[in-house]
Amino acid sequence: MSRRHVWLLAWGLAILAVPVHVQAATGNPHHGRPRHQRPAAPARPKVEAITVSAQRRDFSYPEAQNVPDADTRLTAARLIERGVVSLRGLERVAPNLTIQSINGTASTNFYLRGVGFNDFTQNNMPTVLSYFDDVPFAFSTMTDGMMFDMAGAEVTPGPVGTRHGQSDTGGEVRLRTNDPTDTWHYGARQDIASYARSRSEAYVSGPLAKGLSFRLAGQTQQGGGWQRDPLNGDHLGDANLWALRGKLKWTPDSHTTLMISGHFTQDDNEVVNGIPVHQLVGTSGLPVEGWQQTEWSMRDAFAHLIGRKTGLKPSEHDQFWGADVHFSHDFGLVTFSSISAFETEREGEYTDQDGTALAQADTYRTIDANAFTQEVRLQSSHPHDRFQWTVGAFYQRSRMQQRFFFDYTDYVPQRGYMMATHFGMDQESTSEFGNISYRFPHGVTLWAGLLHEIDDRSISGLQSVIFGGSQQDFHGESTAAAQYAGQAGVSWQAAQHALVYFKISKGFKPGGFTANNTQVQAQLDPFRPETVLTYELGLKSDPFPNRLRLNAAAFYNDYHNQQIVGTVLIPNYGPLSEITNAPKSESWGFEATLDIHPFAHLFVTQNLGWQRGNFQNFPTVNRAATNAYYAQHGVWKAIDDNFAGVDNGQPKLTLNGNAEWRQPLGPHYGLDVGPDWLYRDSQAITPGGTGFYRLPPYFLLGAHMTFHPASSHWSATVYATNLLNRRYAESGGMATTTYFYIPGAPRFVGGRISCDF
Repeated sequence: MSRRHVWLLAWGLAILAVPVHVQAATGNPHHGRPRHQRPAAPARPKVEAITVSAQRRDFSYPEAQNVPDADTRLTAARLIERGVVSLRGLERVAPNLTIQSINGTASTNFYLRGVGFNDFTQNNMPTVLSYFDDVPFAFSTMTDGMMFDMAGAEVTPGPVGTRHGQSDTGGEVRLRTNDPTDTWHYGARQDIASYARSRSEAYVSGPLAKGLSFRLAGQTQQGGGWQRDPLNGDHLGDANLWALRGKLKWTPDSHTTLMISGHFTQDDNEVVNGIPVHQLVGTSGLPVEGWQQTEWSMRDAFAHLIGRKTGLKPSEHDQFWGADVHFSHDFGLVTFSSISAFETEREGEYTDQDGTALAQADTYRTIDANAFTQEVRLQSSHPHDRFQWTVGAFYQRSRMQQRFFFDYTDYVPQRGYMMATHFGMDQESTSEFGNISYRFPHGVTLWAGLLHEIDDRSISGLQSVIFGGSQQDFHGESTAAAQYAGQAGVSWQAAQHALVYFKISKGFKPGGFTANNTQVQAQLDPFRPETVLTYELGLKSDPFPNRLRLNAAAFYNDYHNQQIVGTVLIPNYGPLSEITNAPKSESWGFEATLDIHPFAHLFVTQNLGWQRGNFQNFPTVNRAATNAYYAQHGVWKAIDDNFAGVDNGQPKLTLNGNAEWRQPLGPHYGLDVGPDWLYRDSQAITPGGTGFYRLPPYFLLGAHMTFHPASSHWSATVYATNLLNRRYAESGGMATTTYFYIPGAPRFVGGRISCDF
């Protein structure tokens, strides 16, 4: 048995040894007694009402304490309080989760428990799937602008797919939006902050006829640009986004529900531009700038080529829209549900990837994509029966056309031209899944699930054109996979407030293609599917109900053909990123969430994530050594290496949390005040990366103060993010001539007013 397995077993025994107080005191000394036996309320009932309201907002989802999983469940109130208005904000409220912008754009990469990969073209299945209202998004950019009028969110780490949706190796993020209501409700929220940033939301919901109700919600985002060009004083980063969502719900009887939803987003946001930190090629030197300064360029000839206006700043020009139909009917012993969805993406994105005023890596890409998904499920109708089961099937079909334009005019003598790459991708997959569980006496439950998936995808029509020069046409490639995924586990309700579980999961993720800046046919060789075998041991406990909650899990991942961004060297051209497979790798770690309510008014939440991992076999080009050889000899030569035993580069330690003091102000009002914090350890940009090849660690501190009435119909908040105004890098990457960091936002101070009736 390896040291890691010994460590994992020891950690599991340690958490089992945590003392559990089954009859610990609660915040109410009469908790558990029938209402008619309780003594009369004290003479100030209105103050009591405020106290109950405050307690209701924490230690949420008590029913989930009996569910054997490591999910992080987040209420809408927590998302608003922490300012989570996009997918990237979720890393501030969940353990072991990193969500990074790709080159400062709306596209994102996920890393959950260190599992994920950098897919700039976004034409492959993500390692962590995003769901909105149970609809999976084949391309994560499609979720842009949709995080408003939220009902809550869940983050599930590890392999998934035996109960719904698709198989995956890293996990999933499920987001829920508010449904129509049978009574009239309406509300609005206005958030104004530094750098003229404005965020506005509004909704209205109510009945249209008997059994028929609707909900309409929308948001706008404006301003907030905090970067400046030191050469001309122009500022960069202003938001310009609006989105609408509508839902129509029909319940003809108590057993049947039909929901039709539609949404639209227009995103013309300016992006966050990179700051060059190292020069790979050239002798002109890097610009010396402050952390909030960056340079960019848009040559008139390039603007004319891509059909955009001259002087265009790095920005998005995106449209996303979609519709879905949810249907369910309870037949008594079994419930049938169906989810049909169609999503589209129309993207035009300009980025200046070298971070200088020279045209060395100016990039514009267009995406025209759509995806259709269909899921059907049959499951047991009575959730309290000992025997539970689910069977279902899932189908997905996606189509994508991408075109990249590059301006290398100032990248001389190596290139000195403008070029474009175009490709199309078709994908289709089907899967069948099932899951069963049985609850035995003495609190023991066994469960097992199985999924079979077939995935076919192909890339075609790939063409690279050097304007005024040569043209290359590449033949298409295809890849197919048929794999099983599954899960088996056991849980034990050891005490009323303590659950222990162990599960083994196998995850599967199909292969795909690297299609960015293709120069030789070999770059289109598909990478292989990824599989992982995950062992997880977990604890859910409320040692002191309503005072202390501790949830924790330890995991070990055994990977085969883990999909990793490696390096390919094109002779007389330079190094390019390429998604490849590490034949063997592993990772392990733990995570925990601690909720504390030690005494009246104080509430604390702390998330902790720690993970390690290494490649056991990963032959690829050593980018750092290859770049060093070029710097010394002026010739590109691939320095091959095997990164066996090298750390996987993911942040080892992540921390986030918040504390809040909830103070009643007389019988009718309350004041909530407290700090929040985030720490993320260093992260390698390239395998084995050190120095500038690695993002530095950082710590961020925020704070808020909210004034509200006991009714909670409205609230007024002042807040600050990055209170200490720390300089930090949110993500990073490589262009043709430079390595760059995408800087994180500076201090923002703002105010928010919201009302709900």
